[in-house]
Amino acid sequence: HNPKLRTIATATTMNEKTSLLSSEKKDDNGAITRRRSRLGSFSRFGSDAGDSGAGVRPSGDSISNIPDVLEGWHRRSMSAQVDSDNDITPRSGGGLGHHQRARSFMEAPDGSISALTPLEMGRHELYEELPFLAVPGLQKKEHSLSVAFSSYAAALDTLETDEYLESTTGKGMNAEEKERRLSQMSLLLLDELEVDATTVTTPLIFAVFIASLLMFNAGYNISVMNAPEPFVFPGHSTGAWSAAVASFCVGGPIGAVLAGKWADERGRKGALLLTTWIFIIGGLIQSFAPSLEVVMVARAVIGVSSGASTVLVPIYLGELAPPNLRGIIGTMTQFALVVGILFADLVGFVLANAESWRWMFSLTSVMALFQLLLTPLLLESPRWLLGKNPNSSKARFIIKKLRGFRYDDEVETEVDHYLGASKRLDADSDGASSQDKEKKNVMAEMFADKKIRLLLVSTLVLQVANQFSGINAVFYYSGLFFDGVIDNPLVGTTLIGAINVVATYVALLLMDRCGRRTLIMWSSAGMFCSCVVIVLALLGYFSKMVAIGAVASYVSFFEIGLGPIPWLIVAEMFEGKYVTVAMSISCQLNWSCNFFVGLLFPYVNESLGPYSFGPFAVVLLLTFLYAWIWLPETQGTTPAELQAALVKKNSGVTYHNMDIEGMAATAPPSQGEWEDALAALADEEQTGNYY
Repeated sequence: HNPKLRTIATATTMNEKTSLLSSEKKDDNGAITRRRSRLGSFSRFGSDAGDSGAGVRPSGDSISNIPDVLEGWHRRSMSAQVDSDNDITPRSGGGLGHHQRARSFMEAPDGSISALTPLEMGRHELYEELPFLAVPGLQKKEHSLSVAFSSYAAALDTLETDEYLESTTGKGMNAEEKERRLSQMSLLLLDELEVDATTVTTPLIFAVFIASLLMFNAGYNISVMNAPEPFVFPGHSTGAWSAAVASFCVGGPIGAVLAGKWADERGRKGALLLTTWIFIIGGLIQSFAPSLEVVMVARAVIGVSSGASTVLVPIYLGELAPPNLRGIIGTMTQFALVVGILFADLVGFVLANAESWRWMFSLTSVMALFQLLLTPLLLESPRWLLGKNPNSSKARFIIKKLRGFRYDDEVETEVDHYLGASKRLDADSDGASSQDKEKKNVMAEMFADKKIRLLLVSTLVLQVANQFSGINAVFYYSGLFFDGVIDNPLVGTTLIGAINVVATYVALLLMDRCGRRTLIMWSSAGMFCSCVVIVLALLGYFSKMVAIGAVASYVSFFEIGLGPIPWLIVAEMFEGKYVTVAMSISCQLNWSCNFFVGLLFPYVNESLGPYSFGPFAVVLLLTFLYAWIWLPETQGTTPAELQAALVKKNSGVTYHNMDIEGMAATAPPSQGEWEDALAALADEEQTGNYY
């Protein structure tokens, strides 16, 4: 069952139930004090615990279907969701009693009680089940979980309402009334759960913008070596230039490994600042490099910061954003990366010449300095602060700013969500005494489970295909490829960069509608056909413009499948305890393959000439066959499956006052606690001790 968010006591007593049902709680001295909650439910039972009944428990028989009204999977306005003319009302004088305030609560098998509204319960489930990562394509899982819990909670609401009517009027609801209430309450709660996906605060916007600058800079440095190649230390050999390009990938995995350590020791904000400084240093070294060998060193330094960015940015934004926004924010960071690639191509028109190429390299430092000026607007991750000290007033202050909360009860509930989700992840781990030992234990466990082993192997295969499909050969060396195909190779390079941005947007739409396996098959097949056309065009069977169109098609097909899905599978399909290890292995393998592509493609191009895309075509054909024969459909768990998992997970929990319709605002609580927290924060700022 859920970790205890607000444990009122360790054993259930009649007085405790009475306190909850009458909106009261005990203070530190044991006295009963009035509790006011902005999201307190209105009880249909009244203040007498003796009238509350035994509550309801989920079971496979009572909670088995997602209401038909939710199957459309589209958001509707509240006026369309709940028809006030069709509200279910009691058929006799008993009434549902929505005039008396009382919080809903859960009674765990061990007797402890957690006082949460249905909406708070749903948000906690999202926190527990979604990784603290902002990655593109996560929206589908976010919505599936919201749909599943809305239906689950609505079924409990309907069961409890039926029991109440049966006990007070002698006649429960008929089948039509049950279905109507189930649909109405499901949609009502779903709308409330998805409010987070449309509510964005200014501090969160600034955090996303500033962190995304790191991804923009990483994208810029993927393509920055392309345009100025003829002008940077003319006369260099093919081997020297390919080494300079590939050295970026030497630093990448180092940065990816170090990023986790920096984030844990320095905090997420501190790690981002360190990464920004490395960008500045690497950019300055590259700008003033006296030789190509120094450029290699600078590229490796920039690779460290780029690799760290790919790890830190999803973690940082995933820990700041509410669960329903993590997929959308992950999409924005992906756009920042591809726009950075396009920006490097556009800048090349102005600066890719014998006099200005150093200015082109210096933009790396300029962009990092701009980000450094904005860092006072960055907030520390509340999850990291709470991990250091669960009572951190700074974490609570940041949460209040990020979510736009007004009341301390709201802040404390959000803190409970963070702590509960973190405890769930800790409980899922094997409790290893060291990080290395934990990683080995998790790896062994992943390979021992047949289903997880197949997912892990598939993830690794797709990471290899992601790079050996040759996509970065295009971004690193498109100028080399287009030389002789088009009068100005930079025009072709920029066209490909623009198509890459558009294709990324199209891919994000498709990921919400198509299966992951289907997209991988379409992607690999489309890229394979594009490679064949490229080879034939270079051999003279088609015009050179057809070759350019084939490269554009090749990039577009990459973005709908082999680009994002290998990373999405990790965040979407693996359980929380496996995500970190799977992501780490995937990242290292991807950077390693990236290095070999960057280092070897110029030699492949010299040796094979028009057949240079042939090896990539072979890899893509093998990828298609693997996806067709072995790759499982990894689209994600359906709402029905998620709901069944909720029933199983909470089968021992008894729910009281699951009154979705009764969720309404009440008088705001006293701000005394919040004033104390602000005073404590001021004291922390003076002493410098934030946790």
